[in-house]
Amino acid sequence: MVRDGFYYALGLCAVAAVVGWLAGPAYALAPLLLAGFFLWFFRDPERVIPAEAGAVVSPADGKVTDVSTIDFEGRPRARISIFLSVFDVHVNRSPIAGVVTGVEYRHGRFRNALSAASAVENEQNIVTVEGDGHSVIFKQIAGVLARRIVFTKGLGDRVERGERVGLIKFGSRTDVLLDPGADVHVAVGDCVHGGSSVLAHLPPGETAGLAAASMRREEGA
Repeated sequence: MVRDGFYYALGLCAVAAVVGWLAGPAYALAPLLLAGFFLWFFRDPERVIPAEAGAVVSPADGKVTDVSTIDFEGRPRARISIFLSVFDVHVNRSPIAGVVTGVEYRHGRFRNALSAASAVENEQNIVTVEGDGHSVIFKQIAGVLARRIVFTKGLGDRVERGERVGLIKFGSRTDVLLDPGADVHVAVGDCVHGGSSVLAHLPPGETAGLAAASMRREEGA
């Protein structure tokens, strides 16, 4: 259980007690039900983290809404988008093991996270993790109901694959950006679980390093 759930639930239980005392027990039912919802919403189940080499796990629970190749900061990237409804676990996990080399918070709008424009226009936190010769970027993207993005790590922190790294409150979206050579294993419509579902496999780090060096040579030429 994420501690935020206890804060919301305790506050609502206090409201229920006051309302029940002033207006009668029946009127306390609504805040008590809402308290129960918050306790359920902020659940944080344990997950079995895959151990196979090169695996990229899902940073969140939800449904895959897009698998495509996009241009990100002048480079092609394979993008996997995951939509989190209010019924999904909202704890975020690191897709790979490595070091956090980039954290950029961008203020923006709160459009429907299912829309393509939300990946660019919505409020979001962009995290880069580098490990085993690869750089994986994942975005915590706010939605219509999501008004707070939490990221508990900082630049230079070491994270493990599937480690808890943050939270997005209420409906939202996460994007994972990979090198084009990644072997993607999910399709639109698939349901995934944070930390345990494998989204893709990355090639060995040495291969990735050679590919990156080749790309830099081509850009120089």
